[in-house]
Formats: sequence, structure tokens, C-alpha cells
Amino acid sequence: MSERVEIVNGDSLLVLQLLDDNSVDAIVTDPPYGLSFMGKKWDYDVPSEELWRQCFRVLKAGGHLLCFAGTRTQHRMAVRIEDAGFEIRDMIAWVYGSGFPKSLDVSKAIDKAAGAEREVVGEKITGRANAPRSEGRNYVDCSVGQMMVNITTPATLEAKQWEGWGTALKPALEPITVARKPLIGTVAENVLQHGTGAINVDGGRVGDGSETGGEKPVYAANHGNAVYGAGMGGGAWANTDGRWPANFIHDGSEEVTDLLGSAARFFYCAKASKRDRDEGCEELEERHGILSNQAKAEIKRGNTEYKEEKGKMQMGSRIPRANHHPTVKPTDLMRYLCRLVTPPDGLVLDPFMGSGSTGKAAVLEGFRFIGIEREEEYCEIAKARIKHAQREF
Repeated sequence: MSERVEIVNGDSLLVLQLLDDNSVDAIVTDPPYGLSFMGKKWDYDVPSEELWRQCFRVLKAGGHLLCFAGTRTQHRMAVRIEDAGFEIRDMIAWVYGSGFPKSLDVSKAIDKAAGAEREVVGEKITGRANAPRSEGRNYVDCSVGQMMVNITTPATLEAKQWEGWGTALKPALEPITVARKPLIGTVAENVLQHGTGAINVDGGRVGDGSETGGEKPVYAANHGNAVYGAGMGGGAWANTDGRWPANFIHDGSEEVTDLLGSAARFFYCAKASKRDRDEGCEELEERHGILSNQAKAEIKRGNTEYKEEKGKMQMGSRIPRANHHPTVKPTDLMRYLCRLVTPPDGLVLDPFMGSGSTGKAAVLEGFRFIGIEREEEYCEIAKARIKHAQREF
């Protein structure tokens, strides 16, 4: 795309082998979680130890890896990263209030096994309360797990006994493994030689509650990589007011802020908005999002009215999107993560690029970027989004 951005369509393990040793400053990525997400084959397992070994090889000494994972498979992700040679330094929790529980209704399952028909007594919308509405029209977006379902009453005595029982908790966080390639010596030696090894504390401060106070120079051009900066594309000064960055990030939702009280002490970022997802994709063909397994099951049960046509406004219609990738991370979150671990003008690698959120974030922060993605259609979306970010930057 340019001298500062490279996007490669191919298998991550094979493409990584083409990169030079010790050539990357930071890796920020959102890989497959190994949950068979929406039935997709690419999500059958977490990335292999062999792949993380390649990431380890191309990363500079002291370079950080920030890697999203699912709560059920976080242990497998972290162990493979550690076995590849990385030091596990911490885990950041991204907490949100809009998760949708993928739980089996035990009472319904008992009635179904008995062949008993349940009485329908009403209907309700399930899933994300803040799912998008198109031009104010009232329909349900199955692509994000929201749908109209029937309210039924138990038909058998056994089903009544187990009414209200399920099999899963409401998802409310995603863990981010914080790992680091071992240092060449001390942190000071590593930073002076490679520009890596430390976290940009001032660049990650949150809110206006000062713990150090005031303005101070955080780096100058003649310091090069020896001193960390704000990561905002240059500038010799940064306001250091704010709280020390924590291993906790939230989405600013009422569920979270009500629980925490004063949540301003933590960095917050909502899930990706439609504008964030689609910026730069105006010329791309809109496509329907992928139906989740939950939505497919409800449709099969007859609990939702589903139409493919874009113009249909019934409950169950899906929203066509230019960026139809199913797991888009918000740009503000990825900017924050890139800024925490990347030196000024550093090179950020994302071996599981998807629709390019990390690349978009890296460009907006003034970093260079290499992204690898196996699916060609997602590469095209990523190119469009990153080009838009380059024009904005």
C-alpha cells in the first residue's frame, strides 16, 4: 500500500517465515479463539506454538505481544505463547456490558426431548440492547446475536422443575495476554539498543486525576528510540496528568459504570460502531453479516422471522454491511494498545489482521504496520479502512 504499510494475503505461518529476525517492534493481534466461532473453520483452535515461535523470532528483544483471547481458551493461548519463548507479563481485561449469553435453556431441552409442545404466551427481543437500527426502523439484527423469540411455558413436570436453569454465564470480558520477548540485559540496556522493552506509561494515562502532574518533554527527535513518546505521530510534549494505565479496560456502559462507581480512572472504549467499522469502505459491496449459531438455531426452531432481502423490515432481517467481518475490534481500543507498547515510528505487526483494525490504529498513531490475513475479502476491507486512516492522519 505504501512504504509505511504492508498488507499480505496469505497463511500467517508461511508469511511470517519471510520476515527478518528482530525486525518488528510490537505485535498487537486478535487471533482465532478456538471456539468454533459461528461455525467458521478458521476458529477451530488457538494459534499453534510454531506460529508464536515465528512471532518471537521476528520481534525485537524486549518487544511486547498483546494478544486477545476468549475466556474459555485463554489458558491455551497463554501457554502456547509462553512455550514459544515469551515471558507472560500480565493480562488486560476488556470489560463490556453488551455480551449475549449463549446458554442452553434446560427446561426447553427437557420438553423437546420429551416431544412436548410448549405454549407460546408472548414474544421478546433477546441479545444486544444497543444493536444497530437502520434509519429508526424497528427490526432485529441477527448478525450481532439479536432476535425476536417466543416466550413459552414448560409443558412437562420435569421441565417446570428445571425452569430458569441454563448452561452458560453472560460474557462480559475478553482477556488480552501481555507478553514480552526476553531482554538482552537490563531494561535500560534493551531500550537504548532496540527501543523496546518498556511500556509507554505517560502515553497510556487515563482521566485528569494527576499522579505525577504537569507537562514535561517525553521525547525529542534527536533521542530516537531511546526515550518513549506519546505515539501520536510526533510532538515533543505530552500532558502527563492522569492515572497510571491499568490492566483493566471497560466499554463505558451503564452496567460497568454502575458497578465501578467512578469508572473514569480506567481507560474505556465501547465496541466498534458502524461508522468505525465502515469508514473507508463506501465503495465496497455491502454483504450480509454471518449468522451466529444461536440465530441459526432460533430460525430452525421457528422463533424468528428471517428474510434475506435488504428491503424487508420484519423481525429477523439482517443488516448488510460493507465491513462484514464478524469480530471487528474498536479502533480506539487498538490505538491505545498499540500506543502502550510501540516506540515512536515503530513497526507494528498483526499476523491475524482481519478487517484491519490494528492497522488503522497503528497508522493513526504514527506507526508503521505489517498485516497478514488469509481471507482475500477481508484484506480488501482492511486496505480500504487503512487508506482512509492514512488520509485522515
